Amino acid sequence: MKTSSNYTNLRDIWYTMIGITGLEDAHTWISIPICSMYIVAVVGNTLLLFLIFTEHSLHEPMYLFLSMLALADIFLSTVTTPKMLAIFWFQEGGISFGSCVSQMFFLHFIFVAESAILLAMAFDRYVAICYPLRYTTILTPSVIGKIGIASIIRSFLICFPLVFLVYRLTYCGRNIIHHSYCEHMGIARLACDNIQVNIYYGVIVALFSTCLDVVLIIISYALILCTVFRIPSQDARLKALGTCGSHVCVILLFYTPAFFSFFAHRFGGHSIPLHIHILLANLYVVVPPTLNPIIYGVKTKQIQEKFIQVFSLSKKFC
Repeated sequence: MKTSSNYTNLRDIWYTMIGITGLEDAHTWISIPICSMYIVAVVGNTLLLFLIFTEHSLHEPMYLFLSMLALADIFLSTVTTPKMLAIFWFQEGGISFGSCVSQMFFLHFIFVAESAILLAMAFDRYVAICYPLRYTTILTPSVIGKIGIASIIRSFLICFPLVFLVYRLTYCGRNIIHHSYCEHMGIARLACDNIQVNIYYGVIVALFSTCLDVVLIIISYALILCTVFRIPSQDARLKALGTCGSHVCVILLFYTPAFFSFFAHRFGGHSIPLHIHILLANLYVVVPPTLNPIIYGVKTKQIQEKFIQVFSLSKKFC
């Protein structure tokens, strides 16, 4: 590992991530639930993908969007958790500048893409409830594919400039990252240059990607509620709202900790300890991917039925 006080070649820079600052002695215990959740997340989302792609009855817009969400969840947890566990178990916190920037890019890229997928799922529920007779003509497989591609392109265009923003900075020896994974401002704060551009761009990205998605999701559900409350039958109203229950739970699970972390960093000052910030950030990349397939499995009858069928067949073969 380099120890020079002045780096001129970015390829020579190595960082040391120390995990959860202040809770180093508890790393082993913290790793147990994180590792367990990571396994459940990968297995649960992989099973969900398998069910959706092998069962023709699940080839509907809602489930195709759900498959995109499951794939994003697998990537989100896999980009961060293995390295996190290496730090907790083996104190292997060393990472090169290039690898750190790569992890940063994919972390933010997947986050923005997943936010777009949740917006697409809100649009799906809006069309299903407000325009039920036109549902299959509006959300055709071609349209769904274009929405998925647009989500990826938008995320790439938003997050790729982050790579240039950290590469343009000058680094001069500070190489300790008080975190379990690399993210944009964590890298930028180790530079010796002025990082105002990085700060402004980070806020702009948050406002015009995640916050804009949330506003559009709220508008979608406001229109959904207006339509639902005009339905004369109470049973029909409850059924319509029930189809949105899983999506609302996933939305709250995804955005609540993200906004808490965002506002706590900017307005919380030193009132919230650093180890709380880092612990929440660590849980954030494993808890939603773990619970999303469980939420949809519990609340969606079709997925329950297909899971029982697959499980029954596997028991017969065993």
